[in-house]
Amino acid sequence: MTVQEAYKKLLFQLYEIYNNREAALISDMVIEKITGLTKIDRILNKNFHLTELEQELLSKLTNELLAHIPVQYVINECWFCNHKFYVDANVLIPRPETEELIEWISCDIKKEGENLKILDIGTGSGCIPITLKSKFPQADISAIDISKNALMVAARNAANINTTITLIYKDFLDEMSWNFEKFDIIISNPPYVMDSEKEEMQRNVVLYEPHLALFVKANDPLLFYRKIAKFGIEHLTANGYIYVEINEMLAEETKNCFEYYNYKVEIKKDLQQKDRMIKAYF
Repeated sequence: MTVQEAYKKLLFQLYEIYNNREAALISDMVIEKITGLTKIDRILNKNFHLTELEQELLSKLTNELLAHIPVQYVINECWFCNHKFYVDANVLIPRPETEELIEWISCDIKKEGENLKILDIGTGSGCIPITLKSKFPQADISAIDISKNALMVAARNAANINTTITLIYKDFLDEMSWNFEKFDIIISNPPYVMDSEKEEMQRNVVLYEPHLALFVKANDPLLFYRKIAKFGIEHLTANGYIYVEINEMLAEETKNCFEYYNYKVEIKKDLQQKDRMIKAYF
């Protein structure tokens, strides 16, 4: 089987569950992962033949994709802020919206200098602290998570991307565990999707991404924001900032949650003009 035949075969199979654009993007990613050939390489080498092992791997990955497993988990890769991160089912797949959060934080850091203490709450793959550390090597960055498996993924990514961050196993919701010093910047992309929203979400997200990192109970959807706001009272420096991603449907409620604790709050829209981020400070 040539590389072009393999690509077309995978593409047509993916049309069953993805739109044309998504199917093409996924097919490109998978064929490159298997053969090491980029899209341009494949155009120039259409008659390049897959080995028997490569064909077996293609069959395996195709079956996983047709079972709605996200391609990032299938190939254990996700690009984020120009870095290739390892991902598996223990961590959320980094989203473009989080890149926008990074950009917002980076602009503020540039204004204030690099020698900052930063904490990421619920780090998952480590994409936020690792990206910031690569941008600002002098920053002292820590990251916590309740999942030991997620922290192992974050440690792997930190090593792969040549950065050093402090990883801490901790249940942030347990206020008795808040034995930290003060931070200049506190960041979090916490669980904020309500259980009631599951029916509107893509199957590959609901079936395979970690619910612990995604969902909150509908009767207390602001739990993490309330805890972060309380944490910041004692653990944010005088001129510090909190940055969080939010549920666009609960933007005003999340703003009110921080204002209840006397924070000043800014809501920022993402590129799709959805209320997606908040900055809070005293």
